[in-house]
Amino acid sequence: MTFWPPSPKLAAIYAVVVFLLLVLAPGPGPISLRLLRLYPKKIGSAAVGWAANRTLPVFLRKPLLGSFANGYGLNLEEAELPLQNYVSLQSLFTRRLKPGQRPQEPAIPGFINSPVDGRIIACGRIEKGMAIQAKGLSYRITELLKHDTNAKRFEGGHYLTLYLAPKDYHRIHVPLTGRVSAVGRVEGELWPVNDASTLNVGKLYERNRRATWVATGSGADDGLEVAAILVGATHVGGVLIDERWRQGHVLPKDGSFAVADLPCEPGQDLGCFAFGSTVVLLIAGPKAEAWSPVRRDGDVKVGQRLGAFE
Repeated sequence: MTFWPPSPKLAAIYAVVVFLLLVLAPGPGPISLRLLRLYPKKIGSAAVGWAANRTLPVFLRKPLLGSFANGYGLNLEEAELPLQNYVSLQSLFTRRLKPGQRPQEPAIPGFINSPVDGRIIACGRIEKGMAIQAKGLSYRITELLKHDTNAKRFEGGHYLTLYLAPKDYHRIHVPLTGRVSAVGRVEGELWPVNDASTLNVGKLYERNRRATWVATGSGADDGLEVAAILVGATHVGGVLIDERWRQGHVLPKDGSFAVADLPCEPGQDLGCFAFGSTVVLLIAGPKAEAWSPVRRDGDVKVGQRLGAFE
């Protein structure tokens, strides 16, 4: 018996299953999002992560990884290594770039440079402790920075949200000159962080697993403080803070710890994603009132200016 076109019996079973899924997955947004309520996102993400880390035989690397790169539009001309030197799908996603590919824009007073290749999808002021996820949807900064007991200091500051598509370079870099004061991790769900989810899943960044990195500006960035929040997503359970900021410690599953004011410079490794997701930047400090974004939307590359003092 062939499955498609289905027999009347199979067609009836199919229709009942779809109907039950829709009934059991109520809520706004596309059907795909509603069905995701039933999908075991953490188990699925762990399984995809396991598969992505499997070492591929050398003879399969070019055809498999090449097909993937072509399908998603990865720019392999910028990659540090030839395609066959990436031993797994994960190693391709977390690839480094050839030296000189992402120069940092020169330091000027109050500069914040982009930590990622991506697309700015939200930008604005933090008011009444809230930032905007999308039109009609907001989220709380105190929940985003769940383990920061003084998160209210970001009130009146700025937020920028940068989305990384699967094609993008997936390493995250330091956006300012300063000293790192704390890192952490918040355990949570793993909803997709794409346009459909951002527009339909409330408090998305509060709900998803994420890692946090906080630094106080110095030199040209004196008077600013920046928090970078690396938001995980479905099949992106890995949100990793570079080991230099952890000082030999493992990030807690759900917690944070202070670090000894480690000096940081723009362009240094901050962390990386397994696959793609979103970085939220929060900008505060005594001089935050004088800070202004120069980019509010659109594509951006690592090292390009996001804003500075007016």
